Amino acid sequence: MSEFLSQEEIDALLRGELPGSGPAQDLTAEEKDTLGEIGNISMGSAATVLSQILNRKVLITTPSIRVATPEELFASFQIPYVIVEVNFTEGLEGSNLLILKVRDAVVIANLMMGGSGQVDKEQLDEIETSALGEAMNQMMGSAATSMSTIFNRGVKISPPRVVSIGFPQESFTSPWPPNEPIVVVSFKMEIVGLLQSEIMQVMPVEVAKQEVEMLLGTAVPAEDNTTAPKASPPPETIQPAPQRPPQVFGNTPRNLELILDVPLDIEVVLGSTTKSIKEILSLGPGSIVELDKMADEPVEILVNGTLIAWGEVVVVNENFGVRITNILDPYERINHLRK
Repeated sequence: MSEFLSQEEIDALLRGELPGSGPAQDLTAEEKDTLGEIGNISMGSAATVLSQILNRKVLITTPSIRVATPEELFASFQIPYVIVEVNFTEGLEGSNLLILKVRDAVVIANLMMGGSGQVDKEQLDEIETSALGEAMNQMMGSAATSMSTIFNRGVKISPPRVVSIGFPQESFTSPWPPNEPIVVVSFKMEIVGLLQSEIMQVMPVEVAKQEVEMLLGTAVPAEDNTTAPKASPPPETIQPAPQRPPQVFGNTPRNLELILDVPLDIEVVLGSTTKSIKEILSLGPGSIVELDKMADEPVEILVNGTLIAWGEVVVVNENFGVRITNILDPYERINHLRK
């Protein structure tokens, strides 16, 4: 032979790549569609938790999905940015990264600490890093709970590790080889009234495929992995995800039966008000906090932070309840989702 393959070319061939062609595009359209459904459910649940702990409405849109390499991904970022590393400890294997801009992270940390979110700096201090870590821990914990429900098996995570990349000489040691194919799931994130940005969830292709198999019921149960090698079922036994048109916010989703058991938070809002820290500290027994609603106005009924109905407060067996008096029609609900 006049030429020999380099080690990089051999590694690429073993991964199913052509030399110089980049990572193998290992996700089919059906797999991307299924990952989108998983992302909608898990990150939607995470957004609900973030909304509760920040006391601000948080919106996360339908994700976009692509395959890249760690080298390509990290080279594409503009400094500064923040990486939150979360490891799966049960149900799934491997690492899972969340990536967001430092300014977005500072806003979240500031709200966690009782601030207004009106900040203008590009660096996290130690306290803000801890606050961000707690927010991410609660978000991903809620996402893992949702995944446990839809996968019908326990999914647990480790406490997150927050790494702030603020200077060119700083670097992050990727948990994966530079040329290993990874899946990048990008969500548009909005904290209403404060920021509109993007948050990325990054995982190896193997983990993404495992999630797809678990959702479609083709994965080998965890307790069987020690006694039998994992084998792909014959093509005729796999039920591919049904084709669907591009998702439009507010449309009735396909595969609704997959998420019927996912828990949702229902809130009844009597009213709200804004007080300074001084006024809050002066509160005591007998103090009256005046709300922004009249006594006879209907209360709002929210599901995962979205208004769906109005009602009136009632007493049932010595417990408070709410009687639904008016439900928004689908068009009104879509308009409230877009706000």
